[in-house]
Amino acid sequence: MEYTFATYNNPTPSNKEKLVVGIDIGTTKIACVVGKIDSFGKVTILGIGRSKSDGVKRGIVLNIDQTVASIKEAVQKAEMECGIKVHRVNVGIAGQHIKSIQQPGIYTRKDLETEISIADLQALKEDMFKIHVPAGESIIHVIPQEYTVDTEGGIKDPVGMAGVRLQANFHIITGSLPAIKNIYRCVKLSGLEVGELTLEPIASSAAVLSDEEKEAGVALVDIGGGTTDIAIFHDGLIRHTAVIPFGGNILTEDIKTGCSILSRHAEQLKVQYGSALAAETQNAKVVVPGLNGRTPKEITLGALSGIIEARMKEILELVHFEIMRSGYERKLIGGIVLTGGGAQLKHIKQLVEYITGLDCRIGKPIEHVINYTDESQLPPALSTGVGLVITGEENVGEDYFERVLGEEVAVEEEEVVIPEDVNVPVDAASADDFMTFMTSIGVAGSEEEEQVESTVAHTESVENEEPSMADSANEVTEAPVKTTRPTRNPLESIVGRFKGFFENDEAVN
Repeated sequence: MEYTFATYNNPTPSNKEKLVVGIDIGTTKIACVVGKIDSFGKVTILGIGRSKSDGVKRGIVLNIDQTVASIKEAVQKAEMECGIKVHRVNVGIAGQHIKSIQQPGIYTRKDLETEISIADLQALKEDMFKIHVPAGESIIHVIPQEYTVDTEGGIKDPVGMAGVRLQANFHIITGSLPAIKNIYRCVKLSGLEVGELTLEPIASSAAVLSDEEKEAGVALVDIGGGTTDIAIFHDGLIRHTAVIPFGGNILTEDIKTGCSILSRHAEQLKVQYGSALAAETQNAKVVVPGLNGRTPKEITLGALSGIIEARMKEILELVHFEIMRSGYERKLIGGIVLTGGGAQLKHIKQLVEYITGLDCRIGKPIEHVINYTDESQLPPALSTGVGLVITGEENVGEDYFERVLGEEVAVEEEEVVIPEDVNVPVDAASADDFMTFMTSIGVAGSEEEEQVESTVAHTESVENEEPSMADSANEVTEAPVKTTRPTRNPLESIVGRFKGFFENDEAVN
């Protein structure tokens, strides 16, 4: 079976707008984001669907059926919000199985009379996919760093230069083949096709980092439910990636054990009252209902924050270790950018600055989005989903202009709005897992597009079904309006001429 992995490149400017769908299969939630990318690489979010993630732990699929059901629910919510049928999606991958290596590559050109072309760069890159990797692993990304043409090094873009020997250093990211197959299987069983598979920290970085930060040097830290993902950039290029197999859920498990309460109560306490700094917490108490009629428990916020702070310090020390291991600690002018659900924890910014000694800010996925400016609408927890849209396939999706023109001759549809109910599950790691991980690595760790086709049905007649409504105060049933239009010769109408133009343009490209 052939797998398709994302090519790490910025979206190429185009004269068309593309619809792209990204699915973030996380430990606590599954998010489906439908977006439209314009010719400047800016994104308009058309629909967002979220569901409780069952069957996934630390980025690894453990239960196929539960994961498939969660994917279907998230996709259905996104479809109802944007009115577009999803067929092809881009999927994120993370987990403890993710590894990264630095590998040099050399390519000797055969035609010495011409300049270096994009085809030469692609040939060198394709050779890197053939390198040996351990059994059971597969290469996910091959990311070029800098090039060397003959004896001249430090070249970012050698296209157009003259030279015989083309060399480059590559950042290669690998993952477990069984984990990759399980993700593909879940998406296919959901009735979808996988466009590209993208490492989640790369996707998150595309959503929350600016080009200036990548050039100056910055470390992205995405604190998810099951994993903490790290991506380090310098001189505009990705230099180091790592996945720490611990995230927000281990905090919930610590609160549950330390306070002897249920998991759902522990999660609620963490979200509503938790703080990463016990010293900044007010001296107050929270009453938690007892189990099955037992006496309620009083928990002080100071004790709650003390549990959270202790565990967050350990996770952030692993993050700091990865930054030092990369060799770029003193080159990160942009400091650290925090994103993910864990970035919403109170006083987390101050704790990160205290542990690492680097400046820190909270990253929101609105850096390249033009129709969302409110953090409450696009919280840091959606960074990966939005990033999967931005880093989506260059030529996937549909011709958005054609869809809009088709809607101009269609009967106006009734809008169906489905309220979102986002539930955050608790799928936590244990303290024993954490200590086993620390012991095994000696304090080091490495985690956590389907082309959207919306076609206008061509038939011989236009049928309109009026919505029927039940006269009930509590229940309203709406029948969707079926809109069709007759088949036309592309030269017989303005709509046809536009369609023919775009079809010819795609054929040339």
